[in-house]
Amino acid sequence: MKEYSIFDIIGPIMIGPSSSHTAGAARLGKVASSIAGGKLKKVEFLLHGSFSKTYKGHGTDKALVAGILGFEPSDERLRDSLFIAKEKNIEIIFVEADLGDVHPNTVKFLMTLEDNRLVEVMGSSIGGGNILICEIDNEKVEFNGNYPTMLIKHRDLPGMVSKVSALIAKASINIAFLKVFRVSRGRTATMVFETDSIVPQNVVNEIKQLGGIETIRVINKTKEGEE
Repeated sequence: MKEYSIFDIIGPIMIGPSSSHTAGAARLGKVASSIAGGKLKKVEFLLHGSFSKTYKGHGTDKALVAGILGFEPSDERLRDSLFIAKEKNIEIIFVEADLGDVHPNTVKFLMTLEDNRLVEVMGSSIGGGNILICEIDNEKVEFNGNYPTMLIKHRDLPGMVSKVSALIAKASINIAFLKVFRVSRGRTATMVFETDSIVPQNVVNEIKQLGGIETIRVINKTKEGEE
């Protein structure tokens, strides 16, 4: 039996006419900005499907920018997000694009940070304000932003999942969902841990000390009002 969130039943608290095109878009932007993990200089939004056709009329453009600025879907500043981004000297570009066989409400964020690093995130607004992040830096992942999430890129070595899981369990943190994605055997892989509570920095530091860890991204902000 499918589990339904409160978003599925009554919809999210939001500014704008559409939960998919505004609330979901704002959540996508906020998670993408968290993944980037730095001050943004430029963001190019590649808009797919219905996002590309109606992004101005449904306020998707304002919602996406509001999200990368860190605003919630219910924040009154969403209406002025394009102007606020300009004031912060963040260059904003919208491009209609074909992103392939993905959900019609999909966007790819090309985020340039102040140190000129480029971070790419692709995600979809799947209805009722719910989202799915499906790609980071052109590598497949899958999580919905409803839980504190830790993304660990590592060498594809035996025992990596158990080593990280053991450190999380030692901190009495329950793992709600765990997925592992890899490009090919023995090269690199990405673990996605969605947990019932925030993974504290000391545990993150312990995980970093394990051999074979390349990068760790932590997204501790989940749905609006939760931390």
